[in-house]
Amino acid sequence: MGLREMWRLMSRFNSSKRTNIILQHLRMSKHTDATAEVLLERKGCAGVITLNRPKFLNALNLSMIRQIYPQLKKWEQDPEAFLIIIKGAGGKAFCAGGDIRVISEARKANQKIAQDFFREEYMLNNAIDSCQKPYIALIHGITMGGGVGLSVHGQFRVATEKSLFAMPETAIGLFPDVGGGYFLPRLQGKLGCFLALTGFRLKGRDVYAAGIATHFVDSEKLGMLEEDLLALKSPSKENIADVLETYHAKSKIDQDKSFILEEHMDKINSWFSANTMEQIIENLQQDGSSFALEQLKVINKMSPTSLKITLRQLMEGSSKTLQEVLTMEYRLSQACMRGHDFHEGVRAVLIDKDQSPKWKPADLKEVTDEALNNHFKSLGSNDLKF
Repeated sequence: MGLREMWRLMSRFNSSKRTNIILQHLRMSKHTDATAEVLLERKGCAGVITLNRPKFLNALNLSMIRQIYPQLKKWEQDPEAFLIIIKGAGGKAFCAGGDIRVISEARKANQKIAQDFFREEYMLNNAIDSCQKPYIALIHGITMGGGVGLSVHGQFRVATEKSLFAMPETAIGLFPDVGGGYFLPRLQGKLGCFLALTGFRLKGRDVYAAGIATHFVDSEKLGMLEEDLLALKSPSKENIADVLETYHAKSKIDQDKSFILEEHMDKINSWFSANTMEQIIENLQQDGSSFALEQLKVINKMSPTSLKITLRQLMEGSSKTLQEVLTMEYRLSQACMRGHDFHEGVRAVLIDKDQSPKWKPADLKEVTDEALNNHFKSLGSNDLKF
């Protein structure tokens, strides 16, 4: 409700008592909004989604997904909503990922949240990809896992110097889901495979250079960019792109800095073009350079099962549609929920924080083809369907 409408409403009431009641109601509704986990607002020409769990780095939970999905569909049909903006509250994170600790703990209570969460999260990822309105994700701050799923499938992704991108799932016995099997193999060369297996972090302009973001804007200009987008009158996709392009062109931070992995890309393309994890590891060992050995050290800490799942996921995903990839990833997610490593990874990284997960199996050689094939098996009537 705008100020003009508020005063118009108040002018209908002569009694100061009634005026106080209205003011009290407005204050209450404002407070309720401010404490919601996700804010969904119509502003100017846009629908604006604000992930509002800053204390938890805006981690995505099932309740938030269930609010965002129907609103996205409504705005898609709303003739007055010309674009959709999604952002994170608090300045530290866009969205640090899915609230996986809750999912792991739910297993003990025998709840089916693991089915519902992944199914509905992937449905939302697909809805973002197929959204008929221009979708702009302001990926300022930490953007990992589920946060990548809320942004990377949209038409426009705006990074800032504070952006921090990663798909760190192999470190917690999972795999880079939310459509990772689709977008990662489509990055330059074998960059996606490298990012998926190592969880390597990209910062600032590198998020743009890698192709994760479509534009780069100085963080101090982000508020002005949003205002300019909201002020557009019945904008076309081209009008929106022009505004983003203007801000992108004016950004000077790290403008002349080369991509952090530029000097290593030829080697990354060579090492990670192997068809097996064992061969990738052999490639890194044979190279022997400090960068190769650094990546080897990282990979050796990851879940062996996750590594093998991820490599196959990306190889298969490179020729699938996003919907086919999400169906595959739903099968994988449910297999990981039934297994050991995901729950052990969550324990080691998020609960006990000892950073010493005990993977089962603990060696790549022990991850059999049969075990791997079982992860990719159809769930029949329980498969994800669009």
